[in-house]
Order: sequence, then C-alpha cells, then structure tokens
Amino acid sequence: MNADLTQKMQAWRHHLHRMPELGYQEHRTAEFLAARLAGMGYAPVTGLGGTGLVARLQGQGLRPPIGLRADMDALPIPEETGLDYASVNPGVMHACGHDGHMAMLLGAAQALRHGPPPPGDVWFIFQPAEETGAGARRMIEDGLFRIAPVARVFGLHNWPDLPQGRFSACVGAQMAAVDQFDITVTGRGCHAAMPQSGQDALLAASQIHQMLQSVVARNIDPLESGVVSVTQIHGGTAYNVLPERVEMRGCTRSLSEATAQLIHDRMSAICASVAAGFGLRIDLERRRGYPVLNNTAEEVAIARAAAARALGPEAVDPAPRPSMASEDFAFMLQERPGCYAFLGTATGEGHRLHSPTYRFNDAILPMGAAWWMALAGGAEAPGSV
Repeated sequence: MNADLTQKMQAWRHHLHRMPELGYQEHRTAEFLAARLAGMGYAPVTGLGGTGLVARLQGQGLRPPIGLRADMDALPIPEETGLDYASVNPGVMHACGHDGHMAMLLGAAQALRHGPPPPGDVWFIFQPAEETGAGARRMIEDGLFRIAPVARVFGLHNWPDLPQGRFSACVGAQMAAVDQFDITVTGRGCHAAMPQSGQDALLAASQIHQMLQSVVARNIDPLESGVVSVTQIHGGTAYNVLPERVEMRGCTRSLSEATAQLIHDRMSAICASVAAGFGLRIDLERRRGYPVLNNTAEEVAIARAAAARALGPEAVDPAPRPSMASEDFAFMLQERPGCYAFLGTATGEGHRLHSPTYRFNDAILPMGAAWWMALAGGAEAPGSV
C-alpha cells in the first residue's frame, strides 16, 4: 500500500469522523462516498436501504462476482476523545469505527480501479444503519442482490480485543443472535407501611432478576454459549409507596437458534412461576433482533488465505473465537455464502468499542484495504491457511 493512498484514507476517515450520522440519516456520508467513488470513475447506485450505495468494478469474467461490505452509521454517544477532528454533531460519534471501515473500502476501490482487472466483478457495498436499524435487511429488501448479483459477500470489523494486525475468522458462528425483552410486573400498589394490603411488584421483579441468572448457569449446556442481561428496572416514584407496576428490560444472546429458544422458554416459565407465587400478573414480550452470524467454510478459507497474502501468514489467528456481540451482516449471510472477520487494533491504550473515548487505530487502514484487495484479486478457495 503506497504512502499517498494511506494518507488519503486517513484524511477520508478523519473527515467522516467529524460528520457522524445515525442510522438511515447518513445523507452527507452517502454524498461523500458517492462523490469519491464517482471521482475514481465508478458509477455508484445510491438510495439502497434508504442511504446505502453500491459500486461495481468490472472483472474479467473468470470468477463469479463478489461483494465487499462496509457499514456507515454512527452511534448516539457524545464524543470525549479530545481529537482535533472530533465529531461536530452533538451527541453523535463514530464510536465503533465505521468511519475506518468506509475509508478502508474506499482505499481498496481506488487501488483496484487503477490496477489490472480482477478475475471477476467486485461490488463495493456501503450499508446504512448497522447498529440498530437492520440496514442490511433493508438493502436486501430494496434489491441489493438483484442489483449486485454477488456469489459471495465479505465483511470486516476492527477489533480492539485482538493485537494490531491480527486477523480472525471462525467457521460457523462468528457473532451472536440478540433478542430484546420487556417484562411488565403488575401488582397492587399500597402504602409502604401496610405491605400486606398490596401485591409487591418490586419484590417480584427482584425475584425474576435473580432467577433469570440461573438460565445460563443451570439450563444451558456449559459447552454452549448464552447471555441473559437485565439492563433496566423501572418502578415507583415515592419513598413511601409500593408501586403497582414495574418494568424490566434487557437482552439475550446466543450462538444457536436452539439456545435462543431455550432461553426464551425458561424465561417464560420463570415469569409464570413468580406470577403464581406472588399472585400478580407478569407479561413477557420477546422481540427478535439480529440472527446468528454464520460464516461458511469455503469463504472463511478464502478470507484467511487473502489475509495471509496481504498481512503475512503469522497474522492469521490459528484459533479464532466468536463474539457474543451481534451484527446485521448476518442477514446478508442468510442470502449468500460469505465471511465476516475481525482485524485487531489493540495497542494497549484500552479504548473500547461504543465508548465515548474510543479511537480508531489508523495504523490498520492499509491492512484492511490490503485484505480487501487480496480478496478482490484472489483465486477460488485455496484450502485452510
């Protein structure tokens, strides 16, 4: 990767970092990307999934088309980095590195445009609303794979849990499914001095909270993975009143549909038993989120081989581990075989994803772009690396 393109990618990222936009609001971001792509000689197709866009690099027709995807949206987090290119949009920040993902894919698009034609067509996919809006699904519904008829699709995320430059991709589950839940406990409010006259919704909620922690510990096979997290409990407005209603909210995560269903079934049973024991009403609502992100074996082999060529064989993690975080790239992998990978960024500074102090590591920009280029120019599945 030449120094001029590396500097250009850094400038692009810093510009995008200054102007973060939330999901489905990435209008200026999309305009910036479309202008850069047009300046390289591409003819971007805009408006997919609302604010998404794609561009095609014509290949030699020796290999089926492939898709390379970067996400576009920022997070509703006030930035606290103190960077001279910090967000100018109050309360919004690129705290997950999507600015870097876009810059790396733009860099690859420019380098590939000025090189020999790749073996097959390459489609650059810039996707909105990854964080909470299921932008991948929206792009698919808008005809993504009809407009960009790719045979395989690949994605990449910077990963502070791995050393800088480390490449990691699992066969099968790479990231978890996530569901959200709402539990409403409805009892009978009363004066705190006369608890016998009411039905204590708060006490029932505390019982539910404790019992939910037994689901993973005592119902799920220790060799499987699951998480149940209560993240909110709301109830009461006075010091001397037991409230009639308490609301609990949270999320569950799993690496298989069977585990996700088991967690829901056990939560339903716990709510029913506590309701019977306390003589009050408990309602559980489950909202399905992103599915398990499953990488396919052949595409993982292709991705790992490309990483070995671009970054060196020593960069490829021989024992990759999945993450219990979630990603809507899973919807694309339900439609096409592919691979979603992590590229390590850790330097010891300790800045975490989704943190107001998170800082993208610019040193990985040429690494990520080099991997995209190796994928675009690579051969068919070469076997494991």
